[in-house]
Amino acid sequence: MVLFDSHCHLDASEFDPDRAAVIERARSAGVSSQVVPAVTAASWPKLRDVCTLAPGLHAAYGLHPMFLAEHRPEHLQQLGDWLQRESPCAIGECGLDFFVEGLDPDSQRHYFQGQLQLARTFDLPLIVHARRAVDEVILRIRRVGGLRGVVHSFSGSAEQARQLWELGFMIGLGGPLTYTRANRLRSLVAQMPLEYLLLETDAPDQPDADIRGQRNEPARLTRILATVAELRQQPAEEIAAQTTANARRLFNR
Repeated sequence: MVLFDSHCHLDASEFDPDRAAVIERARSAGVSSQVVPAVTAASWPKLRDVCTLAPGLHAAYGLHPMFLAEHRPEHLQQLGDWLQRESPCAIGECGLDFFVEGLDPDSQRHYFQGQLQLARTFDLPLIVHARRAVDEVILRIRRVGGLRGVVHSFSGSAEQARQLWELGFMIGLGGPLTYTRANRLRSLVAQMPLEYLLLETDAPDQPDADIRGQRNEPARLTRILATVAELRQQPAEEIAAQTTANARRLFNR
């Protein structure tokens, strides 16, 4: 089976001691491709370098809402320059986070709106973070129009998921799905059309239930796949083939 990890922070410092081994374990597990999304402007050069370490590593550049204190207005202009020069697979990670205290909502909106406009200008997909903000994310995507992408680590309702895929967005699911208490997510993945699903690890974060509290890594995507197969009562090979095709279609990789 060939798997595509649609969201993996391989540039994170947690991987500095053994990044090459992490990549090798991923390839041995069948994870042939990984999207590596950025979080701050300062992280872009390292991320670019990390994505040269092996085939199948695809860079995305963006400004993450949780790192608001590190963003500056000029970073949006700089992002446009990077998009033009580097030809990444996507813009992101970007979005809105109304869960974490102390993140100014209006400032978040400014950076998110700027990245929505850049996605329209450069005809690139978006990798969106939406925590307690799914309705507003949907509204802003709809207002700009002509966009596509993925809402990663989706935590919304089945109705919100339907609205997103009607707008051209996929649903990214990972480690949280493996916890038996995640009833809403598990119900969603059991019933949703498979052509809108992407698998992800969000490594080194969001470990699956078998490695709770430990560092996550992209090789663990097989655990996500097994959970999806069990919940859908569908062969893992079919899910792997479809979700990989979905990722390749969205990211053009």
